[in-house]
Formats: sequence, C-alpha cells, structure tokens
Amino acid sequence: MPYVNLHDLEPLAQELLPPHIFDFIAGGAEDEVSLRMNRAAYEAVEFRPRVLVDVSKVDTSVTVLGRKLPFPVLLAPVALHQLVNPEGELATARATAKAGTVMILSTMSSTRMEEVAEAAAGPKWFQLYCYTDRSVTERLVRRAEAAGFEALVLTVDVPRLGRRERDYRHTTAFPADVFPHNFLGEIDLGGDESQATALTAMTAQLLDSSLTWETVDWLRSITKMPVLVKGVLTPEDALLAVEHGAVGIVVSNHGGRQLDGSPAPITVLPEIVDALGDRCDVLVDGGVRRGTDVVKALALGAKAVLIGRPYIWGLAIEGESGVARVLEQLRVEFEMAMSLCGVTSFEQITRRLVRAPWVS
Repeated sequence: MPYVNLHDLEPLAQELLPPHIFDFIAGGAEDEVSLRMNRAAYEAVEFRPRVLVDVSKVDTSVTVLGRKLPFPVLLAPVALHQLVNPEGELATARATAKAGTVMILSTMSSTRMEEVAEAAAGPKWFQLYCYTDRSVTERLVRRAEAAGFEALVLTVDVPRLGRRERDYRHTTAFPADVFPHNFLGEIDLGGDESQATALTAMTAQLLDSSLTWETVDWLRSITKMPVLVKGVLTPEDALLAVEHGAVGIVVSNHGGRQLDGSPAPITVLPEIVDALGDRCDVLVDGGVRRGTDVVKALALGAKAVLIGRPYIWGLAIEGESGVARVLEQLRVEFEMAMSLCGVTSFEQITRRLVRAPWVS
C-alpha cells in the first residue's frame, strides 16, 4: 500500500483491522491525555541547526549496552503480534535482524520466545513482568537466557493494568489461537486456551502489585543477562534503578496506556539524564514518528529510542516487509535530519542542537 511517512500508517491499518483489534493497539488509558501528549511534546521541540558544515558523510550508528547498532531505533515490546499478521513476532524478528537493530520481545508474545529466537539471528532482548508466582518468573528468565536473549527489560509501571476504555467498548473476543504462548505449561489457562485472550483477567491473575526495588536485586541474582528498567519517569526512580544494578533505563509512560496524565517521556528525559550522568544507558519511547524525533530525543540525552505502534501498523499492512519499511523510513529520515542539523555523528548531537519549553 502506498504511504509517504509513518503518520500515514495508522489510518491504513485501521481500514484493514477489525475495530476491537485496532483499538487494543491504538488506544491509551482513560481520556488518552498522555497518549496525545506523547506526540505533541515532540512537536514542541525546535531545532537550532548549524550551517556550512561538511555533511557529505554522516554516521548514524550508536552503541547501546556495548553493541554497535546502525541507527538508534529499537523495537519496543508489544503484545500479540499475530493479532495483526499470521506470522506475528517471527516476521518482526526477521525484519529487525535484517535492519541490524534490537527487537525487544514481549512476555505476552503470541509466539514462544524460543521460536522467535530461532527465526532470525539479530540481537533480541526479553521484556518481563514480575509475577505473583516467582517460580513462573524465574522459569521465563532462564528460558530467555537459554534462548540467547541478550538483556532483560523489566517493566515496572504496571502494578495494575491501566483502564483502557476503548477495550471496554468492544465485546468481540480475540481469535482463540492468539494468546500469550510463553505461558503454555507455565500457568493454568483454565483448560480453554481462548480464555487467555482476555488479557485483563490474565494480567490480574499474574501481576504482583507488591513489588519493590528488591525485585531488581532478585532478578540480577538469577541471571547473567544485564537488566534494564522500563517505565521510569522521575530522576529519583532512575537513580534507584542504577543503585539496584540496572545497566539501563527506558523513560516511558507505557505508550499512554497506564496512568493517564503521566508526563510525555521526552519532557522528563533531560532531568533524568542530568541526574544519572553516564551511569547507565538511557532510552526513551512514546510518540516517535519521525527521524527528526530521533534527533530530538538524542539531543535531550537519550542513547536511542523505542518505537511500538508504527511497526505494528507496518506489520499489519505488509507483514515482514512492512516492519522493514518502517525501520528504513526512520533510518533515512534520521540521516537526513542529522545532515540538515549540521551534525555527522552521535557525539555531535547535544542539547545545544534543540530548544524545548521544559529545558531552561
């Protein structure tokens, strides 16, 4: 299907997908204030481009957790890719590997982690919630490590599932064969696999609302994989994450799907980076739709960005090639934005390059 930029993807995907599936992916919590702010915040950042700089050669690469990537865009964890394409996470993994960047596989993947790991040789991280039954959590971690995942991304902003009201407006169930396959054999699915598609009930069964920072210590004690903490929005929590051994954090409001009214991640990124210094790698997600957004995020202190909905729309529209096309679009736009800003490498993308209302 023809499209010019990533903004074009969502309406195209909406035409293709059943309304309950589209809303499950597109929707945010309650009034969707945070969902809208995520995008609006990027639009509020202005560039201070430099001119008469030799930009005949631009290096878009960046090093994240010691691994050199061709450009600073990673794929955020998103549940149940098979809702939009039969090949699901397998197609996503192949496209991401070909692009040379990192796929972060959701615990709620519709394909078992071992199958995703075998689908393509690219770098992969595993996203994890810590569950009421620690033995379930531990088995998932050990399986991820055995399958070759390179890092563990602990999501910490879901003590309870946010109220995503678009989902309440639908009564249609997900297809019975699309459910979190990583939990087969790990928890009781009630004898009817289709019940697992009721993610709200399943999450209520699994999530532990009593978690503390001790959880990070415990995870580090059971795996050799480095641990990142995803869902940080304050300098205080960023510092605690590092104190408990996290090698990276993801500044995130869960795509606007948890606490409505939480700040757009890009707006709190500078104060978090200032508090941390160079103590860990800082990534950011939420609202990235353009290569210019990637430059803005890096200028405000991120090492790289995560994208979620755009690549899912690409997967829905064109499968593996759609995911590849989304990544290539961002890479090309990012290189163009660097050139027009007068910078030729990651090291040159500093805060002096932008002006943001929340940065003095």
